[in-house]
Amino acid sequence: MFWQTTRFRIDLSRPQVMGIVNVTPDSFSDGGQHATVRSALAHCEQLLKEGAHVLDIGGESTRPGAPAVTLEDELARVLPVVREAVRLDVPISVDTYKSEVMRAVLDAGVDIINDVWALRQGDAALVVASHAQCGVCLMHMHGEPQTMQALPMPGSALEPVAAFLKQHAVALQALGVARERIALDPGVGFGKTVAQNFELLAQQAQLLALGYPLLVGWSRKSSLGVVTDCAVNDRLVPSVAAALLAVERGARLVRVHDVAPTVQALKVWQAARI
Repeated sequence: MFWQTTRFRIDLSRPQVMGIVNVTPDSFSDGGQHATVRSALAHCEQLLKEGAHVLDIGGESTRPGAPAVTLEDELARVLPVVREAVRLDVPISVDTYKSEVMRAVLDAGVDIINDVWALRQGDAALVVASHAQCGVCLMHMHGEPQTMQALPMPGSALEPVAAFLKQHAVALQALGVARERIALDPGVGFGKTVAQNFELLAQQAQLLALGYPLLVGWSRKSSLGVVTDCAVNDRLVPSVAAALLAVERGARLVRVHDVAPTVQALKVWQAARI
């Protein structure tokens, strides 16, 4: 399986580690740590040294309750970093739901659009469809960041999440986007209860049955804190365990803060499969 992106055809025969680069002051675990261009680029380079295969740059926090960021502020945070990061010769993803940001970063050479709203805002779907071959990740989110954890989805999550992802992937293909450009993300922590998040992990095979590569982000999530009683910055071991379980159950990409330990764990996993 491959994921076609702007400059790279990513081989998913082995799991890919997507390193998180938050250029925000308020992300839930590392807000403000990489908020300048210099520090963000230094972090990019460090993640690559640790073994990251893809870098995911975001200029707006989507943690529960996070306030919206203006278009101008997001562009000011993201564009200077992106213009330098595309020179690193690795796939660069931008985490955004604003179509104007998508246009700007794609014009700058970005490879992947990673959208928590699954291209449901403005003309985001048309922006992606009009691009020759950028990759895109469609994520399921119940509600919106400001209220999603106050009003999580009811009942079982598996069938609604699978139906949503299938619907939006098919709709994007109808606009002319090749299937090999699309990855899906079940949206761990986005409007879901702890039980629902672990249900999605336990039943991940049913999401894989949709036929698209799965990108999963468990890193430092609150559900891990609930089951381990660990504070957000003490969730390294739970995060690596969740990433490993997701890969064992078929995920092809894991989005993580802690790249080196995740890469090391996956090397052990890979060695055991020989």
